[in-house]
Amino acid sequence: MVNNALLEALNVRVLGTGDRYLVLAHGFGTDQSAWQLIYPSFTPYYRVILYDLVCAGSVNPDFFDFSRYTTLDAFVDDLISILDSLHVHRCAFVGHSVSAMVGILASIRRPELFSKLILIGASPRFLNDGDYHGGFEQSEIDRVFAAMKANYQSWVNGFAPLAVGADVPAAVQEFSRTLFNMRPDISLFVSKVIFSSDLRGVLGLVKVPCCIIQTAQDVSVPASVAIYLRDHLGGRNTVEMLDTEGHLPHLSAPQLLVRKLRRALSR
Repeated sequence: MVNNALLEALNVRVLGTGDRYLVLAHGFGTDQSAWQLIYPSFTPYYRVILYDLVCAGSVNPDFFDFSRYTTLDAFVDDLISILDSLHVHRCAFVGHSVSAMVGILASIRRPELFSKLILIGASPRFLNDGDYHGGFEQSEIDRVFAAMKANYQSWVNGFAPLAVGADVPAAVQEFSRTLFNMRPDISLFVSKVIFSSDLRGVLGLVKVPCCIIQTAQDVSVPASVAIYLRDHLGGRNTVEMLDTEGHLPHLSAPQLLVRKLRRALSR
């Protein structure tokens, strides 16, 4: 069933003239504009699907249902509804950060929809747990939440440069812009959903081939998590390391990422 209301609400766009579909799904704190330096390299060969997560600042905040988006499953529902509404029967999927995990869950639910998953800065669990090193202790996350609640603008000003990592002022400025566009209460709520998620137990259910793209140094995701994903996802998986820093290589090192994406899609 075509869900025109959802397509409009999430600003869905289909660009390009290819006969194959490529979905570019952004992560927390950005919107589809995060792909503006990436998608032109693929529109000659693919029909590129862009959309905004419901939490993005570019989406009317009235559309965000706090009772619905309590887990990542609701975001999966949105993705699958978009693909069904566009009559997409098969696509390659590129997901950044939380959208990488949304893609993983979507591929478990509807494996026939996806020819390949390309996961950028993905993490099945951000919190440390026994021998698993997700990168954060609960006390650290609690301090982040407190800072977001106390003074959102101040938190953004501190977080954006850390997340971008690389010395690319334009990328810091752009990430700051999209973070500021988010309504602070929605931003905090979704952050809590993300940090409470633990997908480690379902990774083996993924049978779609995956390429995990990880920067050499990422404040949000240790490089060891990429290896963990490779070893625990159920399909044929590869890891591509990017010789750059930060959690947002599509903003800070777009041409380097484009080369990796082309390589991943050609396999």
